[in-house]
Amino acid sequence: MKKIVLGLTIVLGIALTSCSGNTYSSQRNAEDKLIENYLSRNHINVLMDEPADDYEWAENDYLLVPGYDDLYFHLRNRGDSLFIDEDGDTTKIDAIEPLETVVMRYKKFALTENADTLSYWSTLDQAYPNEFQYGNTTQCEAVGWHMAVKYMKYTNAECQIICPSKCGFSTDANSVTPYCYIMKMKIKR
Repeated sequence: MKKIVLGLTIVLGIALTSCSGNTYSSQRNAEDKLIENYLSRNHINVLMDEPADDYEWAENDYLLVPGYDDLYFHLRNRGDSLFIDEDGDTTKIDAIEPLETVVMRYKKFALTENADTLSYWSTLDQAYPNEFQYGNTTQCEAVGWHMAVKYMKYTNAECQIICPSKCGFSTDANSVTPYCYIMKMKIKR
């Protein structure tokens, strides 16, 4: 009798959970719609192909990052690819290499209609911003950040990314919450 009651309890629990509409699939669908809505109301022009290095990014141009559904990248500032020394000599600086240390300052905000202009979290004013090795996802598990660094390339580069939960931090993935990040990078050399 106890086995029957336990079996009925489990079946009832599964039935109630599936009827609640709060499945991972429904949360992902809601996230997709939230991202689509954000793109639409901000008049974002989605680029399907990676632009050339000398491309002049318009304010609303965002690259749909190849291989990552719903991860969008916008370059706000190219950063410093040239270094001018004390004598006025100019040297071209190489783009970031895998495992170089990146220091990142960022602003994070939700994509909801009322929150997209309010800061949710920011390190812009903190003395010690986030630091990680480019390409080492054990130090910074947010795949979206690593993809952003790939396109930012140079120190003092700034970007904005629209990051779905699966490309963000584990807490974002657990809550199936997409965020937008405004990021500024320095390369430690």
